[in-house]
Amino acid sequence: MQPTPPRDAAFQALHRLDQPLYLANAWDAGSARLIAQSGAQAIATTSAGIAWSLGYQDGNKLPLDEHLAAVRRIARVIDLPLSVDIEGGYGSNGLEVGDVVARMIDAGAVGINMEDGSTAPEVLCEKIAGARAAAQRLGVRLYINARTDVLARGLVAPARQPAEVLRRAALYRAAGADGLFVLGLVNPDDIAHIAADCGLLLNVIAWQGLPSAAELRRLGVRRVSAGSWLPQQLWQTTRRLVSAFLASGEAGALLDGAAPYAEVNAAYSN
Repeated sequence: MQPTPPRDAAFQALHRLDQPLYLANAWDAGSARLIAQSGAQAIATTSAGIAWSLGYQDGNKLPLDEHLAAVRRIARVIDLPLSVDIEGGYGSNGLEVGDVVARMIDAGAVGINMEDGSTAPEVLCEKIAGARAAAQRLGVRLYINARTDVLARGLVAPARQPAEVLRRAALYRAAGADGLFVLGLVNPDDIAHIAADCGLLLNVIAWQGLPSAAELRRLGVRRVSAGSWLPQQLWQTTRRLVSAFLASGEAGALLDGAAPYAEVNAAYSN
């Protein structure tokens, strides 16, 4: 029997299979456990979902200690590689971010997402370098996924966006990134162009107009994320059920289609 590879190596390898790695992002221990038991190959978090579950807005509002505690709870209930979205990295420079990343690794992470937002790409470069140095000191081959918001925030004119994404990708690769996450990327020609020329493994997210799974594979995408759509769906479903129950007191809609208590409870049996 071949020995099981460490989780950092296993997570790296999942990005180089014959088809993209699909990540149904988790937001707490329960969702992570369910996603893992549903056949996931790895678990990645949604920063928005974690923030909402703990009573904070998305967008670098979640306190670091609460985020770390959530990551530990997720790591405790899964036996899969774990990647954590740390938004802007909880720091303004490489040294600060390196300390945060070391704590995330200690909590169970073997991958991270960090975003550039509206700041200069050189800022993210420093953070990536700090994260890579911290991981190397700990002997972990951390998967660093660099998210760029060039498209999502309209940082340059549409005609210039692919070129700007590629410019940033070159910087992020030199700083030590493994993957490139282009939020809002859906145009097939742009996907193919960026996947071929960015020098990193391309990540896209579920988005209106995103090509089919088969097409994404053909275009060279290596990773597809669900993002915050799962908790958003559950928010809407819960609101509908609660509103109906409060209005009428009828319990039928709550019971119809619900997972049995024993099934949910048994999901945590080991």
